[in-house]
Amino acid sequence: MSDRKQTSRTGLSRQERQWRSKLTQLVSQQGFMRGSLQERTRVCGKPNCKCAQGQGHKSLYLVLSKEGKTQQLYVPRQWESAVRQWVTNYHDVRDLMEKISEYHLNKVQKRQG
Repeated sequence: MSDRKQTSRTGLSRQERQWRSKLTQLVSQQGFMRGSLQERTRVCGKPNCKCAQGQGHKSLYLVLSKEGKTQQLYVPRQWESAVRQWVTNYHDVRDLMEKISEYHLNKVQKRQG
């Protein structure tokens, strides 16, 4: 089925409407944050702690570059799930924007609507 037959009154295809809807939800209703997450194991230094026998403490860090410099920010345990979701949302936003961009590039290449 051609793209033209799938367009609505708005002039958008069903696929583009779905992408834009999901993008709007992510941007307006949820947080998003650029960066990546890195889990590390560390030793606290207390002689009787489990980490002294090789079982380190796990810590989560947000890693991002800002103004050409890499920054690493410790993420407290109570913030871990929110930060994980925000980073995931950022990647989803970026992927959706890329899909919409590719869709329009394809239209230009085919000289369509």
